Amino acid sequence: MAQKGPSTKKPNVIVILTDDQGYKDLGSFGATDLKTPNIDRLATEGVKFTQFYAAAPVCSPSRAALMTGKYNFNAGLFGNVSPPHSDPEGKSGLPTEEVTMAEMFKSNGYRTGLIGKWHLGHTPEKLPNGQGFDYFFGHQRGCIDNFSHFFYWHGPNLHDLYRNETEIYRPGEFFGDLMVQEMKQFVSEKSDQPFFTYWAINMPHYPYQGDPKWLDYYADLESPRKEYAAFVSTIDEMVGEIYHHLKAIGELDNTIIVYQSDHGFSVEERAFFGGGDAGALNGAKFSMLEGGIRVPAIIRFPSQLPVNESRHHWANSIDWMPTLAELTDIKIPSSQKIDGKSLLPLILDSKVATPHETMFWGTGFPDNKNHAWAVRKGPWKLLGNPYDPTGKLTFSEADKLYLTNMEMDSTEVKNLADQYPDRVKELNELYQNWINEIKMKENR
Repeated sequence: MAQKGPSTKKPNVIVILTDDQGYKDLGSFGATDLKTPNIDRLATEGVKFTQFYAAAPVCSPSRAALMTGKYNFNAGLFGNVSPPHSDPEGKSGLPTEEVTMAEMFKSNGYRTGLIGKWHLGHTPEKLPNGQGFDYFFGHQRGCIDNFSHFFYWHGPNLHDLYRNETEIYRPGEFFGDLMVQEMKQFVSEKSDQPFFTYWAINMPHYPYQGDPKWLDYYADLESPRKEYAAFVSTIDEMVGEIYHHLKAIGELDNTIIVYQSDHGFSVEERAFFGGGDAGALNGAKFSMLEGGIRVPAIIRFPSQLPVNESRHHWANSIDWMPTLAELTDIKIPSSQKIDGKSLLPLILDSKVATPHETMFWGTGFPDNKNHAWAVRKGPWKLLGNPYDPTGKLTFSEADKLYLTNMEMDSTEVKNLADQYPDRVKELNELYQNWINEIKMKENR
C-alpha cells in the first residue's frame, strides 16, 4: 500500500497501557523466555525507562494518576472503583472536576478516543464520554472474559461491552481482535485534527486467554508461566498490527507512542497465583515493593527523541501528561496543580537529573492508619504497612516502617530502619505532611 504524507501538523499521540504486566516481562526488559519483537521494536526505536513507576499498585488508582498527572490521592481516588451494582449512587470513580489527559488534548484541537478498559467510574459524567473522550469502545469494569465480554465476579455476572454509552454485543469474538479493529478505524478517520488515543489493553490481566498458537509455542514452559507468556505475545502481535497500520497510512512518523504497564503482575487465584516476572524485584500487584510499582515503560518518537537509548532516572506515570503536553506544545494551566514533571529534558539528555525530589504512593483511605503507602527521596524509600502478596518476604510488627535503598539493594529484602533512624524520621515526616494536606482537602 502506498504511503501518504502525515495528515496533521501536530503529532498524534497513542498511550498504550497494559494490565498486570510484570517489570521483566518483555524481551527489551530482560525476559529470555518471551517473544515480544513488536514492543521491543518500540524500545529500539525510542527510549526505555529502567526505573519507571506506576503511581499505584492496583488498577483504578494507577489509571486515575496516569489520566490526571496527579498522585491518585490528590486525584481523589483511593482504591479500585466499585462496579455499579455495588455502588448504586455512583459515588465511586474519578471525580469529574479532575482534568484528564483526554480533556487536555480535546481542548487543544485533538480527536480523543479510548479503546479498551476504563475502570474509573460508571455514572454518565464519570464514564469516558464524560471525561473528555469523543469515542469509547471497550468495557467499563475491571476485567472481562475476552470472548463473552462478561464481567465475572461475585455476581451478578454482567455483560460489559460498550460503544460510547451504548451496550453492544459481539459474543464469541476475541476482544483483542475487536480492539485492533477499533484502533485501526479511529486512527484512520479522515480529519484535519491530530488524534489522541488511550489504548488501555486489558491484558495480561486474568483470565489468561492468549492465542492458541502461542500456547503451542510455549508448551514447554510450566504453568502458569505458559498461559501468561501466551497472553503477552498475543498483546505483542496486537501492538505490531497497529504499528504496521500507522506505517501504512503514513502516520507512524508523526505519532508519539507511549507504552507502560499499570502495575506489577498478579498472584491472585484467578491468575493461577502468578505467571509474571519482576526479575530480582520482590512484590507484585497490590504491593508498594518494587515488584508491585516498577513497570516497563517506553516512549517512541524518533523524529524528535533519541533512538535505542535507556534512561535509569526514576520517573512516574504521572509524568506522561506534562511530557506529552510539552512535546505537543500544550500549556497546562498552573491552576491544575499536577504532580507530574516533564521528562522531556532527561529524555533528550541522559545527563539531566530526574525532576523529582520525592515521590509518594498510597492506597486505601488516608484516615486508616493501616493503609499501604510509600515515599521515596533520592535512593531512599520508606514503606508503611508493607505487604508482599507473593509471600517471599514476610513482615513483623517491627516492620510497620520499612526502609530500603535502591542503590544498596533494590530487592528490598532487609529493613534498614534500625541502621538509619534519621532517614526513617525524615521520610515518615515527608509522608505524614503530605497525607495531612490531603486530609485537610478532603474535609473542606
